[in-house]
Amino acid sequence: MRVLLTGGTGMLGRALQRIQPQHAPAIRLFTPTRDELPLTDRSAVVSWLNMNPVDAVIHAAARVGGIQANMNDPVGYLSENLRINDAVIMGAYEAGVERLIFLGSSCMYPKDYRQPLVEQDILAAPLEPTNEGYALSKIAAARLCGYVSRQYPSRAFRTLVPCNLFGIEDHFGSIASHLIAAIVTKVIDARDDGHIEVEIWGSGNARREFLFVDDFARFIMDILPRLETLPDLLNIGMDRDHSVTEYYRMIAQIAGWQGRFTHDLTRPEGMMAKLMSSSRAREYGWTPPKDLASALRLTIAAYERQKAQGA
Repeated sequence: MRVLLTGGTGMLGRALQRIQPQHAPAIRLFTPTRDELPLTDRSAVVSWLNMNPVDAVIHAAARVGGIQANMNDPVGYLSENLRINDAVIMGAYEAGVERLIFLGSSCMYPKDYRQPLVEQDILAAPLEPTNEGYALSKIAAARLCGYVSRQYPSRAFRTLVPCNLFGIEDHFGSIASHLIAAIVTKVIDARDDGHIEVEIWGSGNARREFLFVDDFARFIMDILPRLETLPDLLNIGMDRDHSVTEYYRMIAQIAGWQGRFTHDLTRPEGMMAKLMSSSRAREYGWTPPKDLASALRLTIAAYERQKAQGA
């Protein structure tokens, strides 16, 4: 199976490429660079697909960032992601691609809504303001995929909504860091520099559900050949969450740092909870992993290697 993968340099994209040779040897991933395929240009996407026919698209590309980045530039996060999603989804449609996986986000769900969140809750109430622009772009793209599939039944355009992801290819220490990577960076740096305090944004009481990206990547490759069996939208998560402070404590314990945490209550912390239900996904072969600690160890080790190489 020939597959165009957008977002090949991101955490999920890199995990898919790393895992694919052994886990799904029948899949061949194509990962053109931005110069080779400008993802905001629909005509360029159509042209590339006409010259490089594929059986499916995994659309993992997006402009992403943390809470502060989204607050600083809501215009950019909404407008750029709208352009990317239109170009890739409609470009794939116009080029005759029959299968497409769009990667959604848990931020598509309403702020502080019932727990756990089920697929029907999207657009049931207002969104979290700190990343509303990004969330709206994801919702619009998910709806577009659903419309394409219903209007043209031969097309299996589906949206997978993962909970928060983490992994060894995350952007440690950058503005694009996800929460786990940010915690790992802060704790390891504090340990190595001999600092006795690490600051947590907000109260630390906000709860988050995190999934190791490798587990999600394997599911994507497993489901791709039978994508037409899936509903329009499917949550993929752990079915359990922890508070932000609990993640700090887990990582500190694994890393061997014994300092103390302080809280900056002036900082935003986003939605207080967004645990998703993966009960529907279980019907299609998804089994939430049980071992979070082992995945955290791998992620910590990845950052330690990165630091050592940069020293």
